[in-house]
Amino acid sequence: MTIDKSEAAAALDDIASIVERVKQSTFYRNAGAILAMWGVLVACGYIASYLMPARGGMIWIALHIAGAGGTIALLRLQRLQAGQVLQARPAADLRALAALALFFGFGILWSVVLGRMGAREMNAFWPTLFMFGYTLAGLWFGRAFIALGLTITALTVAGYVWAGPLFEPYMAIVDGGGLILCGLWMRRA
Repeated sequence: MTIDKSEAAAALDDIASIVERVKQSTFYRNAGAILAMWGVLVACGYIASYLMPARGGMIWIALHIAGAGGTIALLRLQRLQAGQVLQARPAADLRALAALALFFGFGILWSVVLGRMGAREMNAFWPTLFMFGYTLAGLWFGRAFIALGLTITALTVAGYVWAGPLFEPYMAIVDGGGLILCGLWMRRA
């Protein structure tokens, strides 16, 4: 059996297309687990800070530390499951850590140092900042990130304007629930 050049090229194109879809599916599965974990943490953070407003700052600091640790653990677990050596990508790990530090630094600069925001403003600022990051990531990683970012941002603004004193429980559903639902949906992709 012989095939000509055009058939071989078409077969190689099909293989490349399948490889690309598998890569995107794997990325979505891994990102989905991380999104769902953050969704649970965020929902708990909003409820805890609603019930104990005087401890809101400490609650969020603890949850962000737990989330960063959980994210690192999930990424390492995913790499182990893929059969990759953990030390194979130290430069990428350092860039990701630097990006995360810059992202949080930017948020702290504007929300605490320059903006001097109150609790309600912080509860609107941080989700919209993160959703801006998700929307930008969507330009490279797919429309699901864009949809997540824009939807949660719009619902956050609507809640900020109309939810009144129930803004934090509202955000537990919108922000936390949105991350969980998107994470579960992405795991199926």
